[in-house]
Formats: sequence, C-alpha cells, structure tokens
Amino acid sequence: MCNVQLISVNLYLSLSTKNDFNMTRLSVNINKVATLRNARGQNTPDLIEVAKDIERFGANGITVHPRPDERHIRYSDVEDLSSVLTTEFNVEGYPNKLFVDLVKKVRPTQVTLVPDPPGVLTSNAGWDTNENRGLLKEVLSDFKNEGIRTSVFVSTDLKFIEGAKYVGADRVELYTEPYANMYNENSQAAIKPFVEASFFAKKLGLGLNAGHDLSLMNLNYFAQNIPDLMEVSIGHALISDALYYGLENTVQMYLARLNE
Repeated sequence: MCNVQLISVNLYLSLSTKNDFNMTRLSVNINKVATLRNARGQNTPDLIEVAKDIERFGANGITVHPRPDERHIRYSDVEDLSSVLTTEFNVEGYPNKLFVDLVKKVRPTQVTLVPDPPGVLTSNAGWDTNENRGLLKEVLSDFKNEGIRTSVFVSTDLKFIEGAKYVGADRVELYTEPYANMYNENSQAAIKPFVEASFFAKKLGLGLNAGHDLSLMNLNYFAQNIPDLMEVSIGHALISDALYYGLENTVQMYLARLNE
C-alpha cells in the first residue's frame, strides 16, 4: 500500500486550487463494491447506499460497467442507480443490443464505449476506431439522439483518437494502464504519449477523460501534466485504498491528489 499521509475528510475543499471550470472530475467506479456484494448473494454492502455515500463524500460522479454475465454490476443496478444519483452517471460497456437498450432506457449523463467482448476480465485495450467505424458511428449517433454525452475508450495512438472524432464521439477516455506500468520506472517517458494525445484531442475538439490503474501514487503527476483533463474514472485502486483509509477519507484523498 502506498505511503500517503491521511487527510481529514474536509481538507479537499481547502487544498483544491482549481475553480469549478478547471477542476478535473472524479467519477468512482463501483464495480468492486458490487463484486463484494455478490460474493454472499445478499445485499451487503448495499450498492445504492454506497453510491449515495460516495457522492456525499465529494465525488463528482459514479461509473458502472455492466457485463452480460452480471458478475458485478447487474442491469437492474443501473436502473436503480439512475433514479437516485445526483451527480454525473457514467455507464461503460460494449455496445451489444442489451447494453444499448439499457443505456437508452436510463439515459445516463455519459456512456463510455469499451471494446470488451463478453467474458473479458477487465478493460485492457482501447478501440480500433477505424476498424470498428461502422459500429461506433451508428451506436454513438443513437445515443446522441437521446441526449447522452458519448465517450470512446482509446489508446494514445493518434489515428484512433482521430477515428473517435470521425465516428462522432464527444470525448475520448485514454487507457492509462501503460502510464501506470511505467510511472515508477520513468514518469517522464510514461506521461509523454498522453501529453501528445491530449493536445491532439483538444485540437480536434474532443473532450478528454482517462482511466485504468490510476492511483494515489500516480494520479497527481498525471493530472498536473494533462491540463485539459475533464474526468478520471477510478475504481479498483480507490476501493482497495478504502480498506485501509476508510471510504470517506479515500474519496477526499483522491480529490485532493487530482486537483491540488
């Protein structure tokens, strides 16, 4: 566990030097909470109450990634959450018919398309937006007609970012595992392709999100070097840290690291 000094639950407000316009938003992925609940076949922890508490603790949004086998987030969870959340709701997933119908029904703030076929353990690659141009263009148009902000999960390869613009995405979410893997060894080399990708996305008029393996250790450096970063989605590391620091304190710690 990283050596990070605990901060008080209200310190984030005094630490943040960015105004609301420039703040990078923290969306907490609660899939791991659902995994824990499902392990006993009951309703502990209560996913809906945890999501509401995370909002109350200061997070700017909630992210879920329902999969066809419902091994963590259930389709019914998405519907239940949509009726109670007061911050931004981001629904991630592969655009099969079940997913598309669910998103159109609940109309979240944002939908993030990821190229995960059924059965994949976790999202470990971005879209080839050129190879999948037809699928993405059709689905994104469908979502935008419903008034849903759209984002596409991509690597830092500029041709795939350009492809995201072509298919009609509002934003791209940069897949940050390569950054996280290289951060301890060479942080400057790790961040370089993400800086280049962020400038290119801005030039194209795309909003910029990021996610996957961001943590208390590497989040601040990433955010400081990507000035146009709009949102990060963090789940596994944040929920893991909460086992040590407590959920409320952990949310505050991530907010502080993100915007200090």
